[in-house]
Amino acid sequence: MPIFTGRRPPRPRLAPELDDKELGRVLKSLADPHGFPLPGIQVHVISSLVAESGENWDRRAHRLSVLATCLPNASLAASWLTRAPNSADAMILHSRMALRDAKATGTAPDESGILEDCYQAVRLRPEDPAPWVLILSLMRMQQRPLQQVRTIWQEIVARDPWHREAHLEMLGYLSPTEQGSHMAALDFIDSRLSQMPAGAPSSGLRLTAEVQRYQRNVRRGGLNEIIASSHWNTQDVASTLDKAQNYWLQPGFLRYAAAVADLNVLTFALVASRRFTEAAAAFRAVRGLVTPWPWHIQRNPVEAFASWQTRCWR
Repeated sequence: MPIFTGRRPPRPRLAPELDDKELGRVLKSLADPHGFPLPGIQVHVISSLVAESGENWDRRAHRLSVLATCLPNASLAASWLTRAPNSADAMILHSRMALRDAKATGTAPDESGILEDCYQAVRLRPEDPAPWVLILSLMRMQQRPLQQVRTIWQEIVARDPWHREAHLEMLGYLSPTEQGSHMAALDFIDSRLSQMPAGAPSSGLRLTAEVQRYQRNVRRGGLNEIIASSHWNTQDVASTLDKAQNYWLQPGFLRYAAAVADLNVLTFALVASRRFTEAAAAFRAVRGLVTPWPWHIQRNPVEAFASWQTRCWR
C-alpha cells in the first residue's frame, strides 16, 4: 500500500469504499441523481461491480458489505433480485440489507427469508463463503449456542480460511459483551494466529481485540479508565502493536480489500498509546481515508482523526 509523501496532511473524509476506486466511483454515481437514473442501469452497474471480483472472495465480500451499508434502502437490492432471481450475489445483498435494517431498528430479522436466500445462494455457488458468513452474522444477532455457531464457522473456513468479516463476527460473538469472555476471545485469537500467514485478511484480529478492550474500559470510566491508560504498556499488547507497526506500514505488505480499515485501527492504537512518531507514519499510510470505528469513541470520527493527524504529522 503506497504511503502518502506530501508535505501537508491529506484532508480526512469518511470513505466506506476505502481505497477501492471502482467501488467508490459506483457509490458516487448511485448517489448522484443524474448518474444512473434508471433502476435497470443501476442494477447492471452493481452486478458488474461485484462480478468483477471473480473468485476473490475477500474483494467480493468487501464490495457487497459496503453496498449493503451505503445503499439508502432495499429497493435496489430487491430490484436486482427480481431481475436476476438466480443470482447468488443478488440474494446475498438482499439479505445483507434485511439484516442491516433489523439491526438499525432493533427489530427481529426475517430469519426464514434470510436463510432461504442464503441456502439458495449456497446451492447456486457452493464454493462461496458469503452466504455462510451472513448466516453466522444472523446467529450472532440471535445469540445462538456456540455449538450451532461452530458448525457454520467450519463451513466458512473450509472455503476461505482467513475471511476477515467472519473472524470479526466470531471475535464479537466470543467477546465478554456477548456470548463469551475475555479468555474465550483470547483463545480464539491465539488458535487462529498460530496458523495465519503474514498479511492475511484477518491479520488485524488481535489488534482489533485490543482496541475494543481499551475502548470498553474508557467508556466505563472511573477506575476502568485509569486501567485503560496503561493498557498499551503490558508486554503482550505492546508486542502486538510493535509487530503491526513494523510490518503493516511496509509498502505492499497489506494487500487485502479492507487493509485501510486495519490501518485505521493501527493508527488509533498508536495515538492511544501516545506513540506519536510512529502514528505519523500510520497517518501517511491511511491517506485521509477515515473509518467510523474506532475514531468515533469520543467525537465525530472525522474530527477526531483530523485533530490527531494534525498533532502527529511530520
